[in-house]
Amino acid sequence: MGFVDLVGTASNYVQKDLALSDSEANLFPSLVFFWFLIFSVPTGMLMNKIGRKKTVLISLVITAVSLFIPAFGDSYAIMLISFSLLGIGNAVMQTSLNPLVTNLISGDKLASTLTFGQFVKAIASFLAPIIAAWGATTAIPTFGLGWRSLFIIYAVISFLSISVLGATPIQEERPDKASGVGECIKLLGRPFILLCFIGIMCHVGIDVGTNTTAPKIIMERLGLPLEEAGFATSIYFIFRTAGCFLGAFILRSVSPRLFFGFSVAMMLVAMGMLFVCDTLTALYIGIGLIGFGNSNVFSVVFAQALNTSPNEKNEVSGLMIMGLFGGTVFPLAMGFAADAVGQVGAVAVMTAGVIYLMYYTIKIKK
Repeated sequence: MGFVDLVGTASNYVQKDLALSDSEANLFPSLVFFWFLIFSVPTGMLMNKIGRKKTVLISLVITAVSLFIPAFGDSYAIMLISFSLLGIGNAVMQTSLNPLVTNLISGDKLASTLTFGQFVKAIASFLAPIIAAWGATTAIPTFGLGWRSLFIIYAVISFLSISVLGATPIQEERPDKASGVGECIKLLGRPFILLCFIGIMCHVGIDVGTNTTAPKIIMERLGLPLEEAGFATSIYFIFRTAGCFLGAFILRSVSPRLFFGFSVAMMLVAMGMLFVCDTLTALYIGIGLIGFGNSNVFSVVFAQALNTSPNEKNEVSGLMIMGLFGGTVFPLAMGFAADAVGQVGAVAVMTAGVIYLMYYTIKIKK
């Protein structure tokens, strides 16, 4: 699941290689997450027909193919195709993988278990900029691909994942009742499900936005090259990884509402720092706070939605993953705002998402 987060790092390198504007470069992460809008709900219905494990295996195959495509070049068209397939594969994967976990874990332990899954996911996320920089700066370009070596390494891991999951027996519960797209979308008519859907949009918007924009803020204010500024993305994911790991244990003893509120307050402070700070240490602290604060938002919101509608897990999962469409909306808005007023405009867009999550906090069920 974490391989989708390489899009922020990759888009910055593509922007540098092809001399793109912020709005043009932000099309890449926006395109990746656009497919969540299209494929999430149909995936929920597919799970009802063929099962969750088979659906996850299909998603892994699509992901592996998408990661091999950049080996053939880094033109604008090739990267668009690669990112599109990566988005489709990840949309199918995230829709089917979380309900598959409910065959093993349920109830009050679900949020902490999903958070631990996010910890594992975040490992791939924070390694992406490190591997890309290593590939770009080695004396002999790695595999002859430079920073694109990242794609090949992750493609190999994808094939290993296919082998391991395919050999793992999982006893699935009986599929949910057959449902259509209309019935799935109708669930958004439930007020709390709609609140969760928008909450997922904001979480992913902040996640992809920070992933993409953090290096640009440092380059704009401190004049560092991308290879050095790109470490800001790793800072974000290091703290996000730590937050996921700690959250897996904290959520077993602390109420989701309390921990969620603390996390959102941390992000609000961080956004203020990104608005006004112009030293590397202060910016790193702000980026780290966003990473830690945003680390458990997805798990809490997703678990709240699943526990609210236990008889429609596949459909609710499809809707929640469709909310990852926020990864399309936010970067596009941030790109245009950054082109207009600088990176402070991009920070303002993310801050709007944090303010919504503050409102969502009071709606979380105890």
